[in-house]
Amino acid sequence: MVKRRRGSRTARAAGVAPRRTDRHRPFEQLVERALAGIPMPFAAALEEVAIVIEEAPTAEQLRDNDLPPDEWLYGLYEGVPRTEWGADWAAMPNKISLFRYPLEADFPDPEDLEDEVRITVIHELAHHLGIDDDRLHELGVD
Repeated sequence: MVKRRRGSRTARAAGVAPRRTDRHRPFEQLVERALAGIPMPFAAALEEVAIVIEEAPTAEQLRDNDLPPDEWLYGLYEGVPRTEWGADWAAMPNKISLFRYPLEADFPDPEDLEDEVRITVIHELAHHLGIDDDRLHELGVD
């Protein structure tokens, strides 16, 4: 199963999970807005992937992605990218996890947080569409 990651070092280095505050729009609403802003035909790919909001990545997710102890993830795509589907492909669940704690820790400003949630959603959806990190960097989505 292909796993792609997007993240930061600062949230993990702080060592403290941020509290949800009233000054932030609820995180779920930020994710919904990011998803609603994805244009067709890319939005159609959302039907093929589960979007899951989690507080933080698990130790296993960090280990599986060879992250050093001072790094953190904002999002993670787990699944088989469309570009690797074949005639004998057996359906596997594709999943994008968005990690609230690291995002809120690194982006305390509500507008910056909303922008980064949008960028993270696009970044992880791009992995589902078979776009790798090098190409995303070339496109300025990193």
